[in-house]
Amino acid sequence: MSVEAVVFDWGGTLTRWHDIDFHAESLALAQAVVGADHPVEVSRERLHAAGDSIWGRSRDHQRSATVADLFDEAGLEHDPELLSHYYEFWEPHTYTDPEAGPMFEALRAAGTKVGVLSNTIWPRAWHRGFFERDGVLHLIDGDVYTSEIPWTKPSEHAFRAAMDAVGVSDPASCVYVGDRLFDDVWGAQNAGMRAIHVPHSDIPANQVGHTEGRPDAVVHALSEIPALVAGWAGRG
Repeated sequence: MSVEAVVFDWGGTLTRWHDIDFHAESLALAQAVVGADHPVEVSRERLHAAGDSIWGRSRDHQRSATVADLFDEAGLEHDPELLSHYYEFWEPHTYTDPEAGPMFEALRAAGTKVGVLSNTIWPRAWHRGFFERDGVLHLIDGDVYTSEIPWTKPSEHAFRAAMDAVGVSDPASCVYVGDRLFDDVWGAQNAGMRAIHVPHSDIPANQVGHTEGRPDAVVHALSEIPALVAGWAGRG
């Protein structure tokens, strides 16, 4: 079977896994709250709880959300201009793995399209800005961020949206690469794709879903992927 496209998860796959201080994250979010009549720590606690709720719905029901939905869930008003604190908190954790660019180039040189499908509440502009900063945006043929669609991984609909973005109709000709055995491996396989696992992430227990997929392959570096895909496509 030919391989027409390889679609990638973002965090923990195209970026290196980072352990995150979620107390500090929710405190950075709280800086965007306006009109509150309570201390910032109260906003932080409510935003932290709202994050757990929103990501729980993603895990259990594959329902997507945005940053605005997070504030709505917390019952708080916010000024989007003040999200700069939140952006600055996350920015050091957004750098693309140095192996990604050469790997994308090798796939595209072999005639394979490159896609991205990320479970995220962030806007498209943030993600594309990170890729542009790191010099790889022009190597991506199609990208889908779940903040823009109704579903999250592992919904089959999310994977179908990624296929549409790269212009491929047959899931059997697609490969998905990710760091999570539920969202990425089981989800991709359930959608009819092959799945490659990048097993370097320490997935928190509350983010592990009801099922773990058994990957079609495991890689420990992104640079391994072009040769693996070439073998599946009969070019190796």
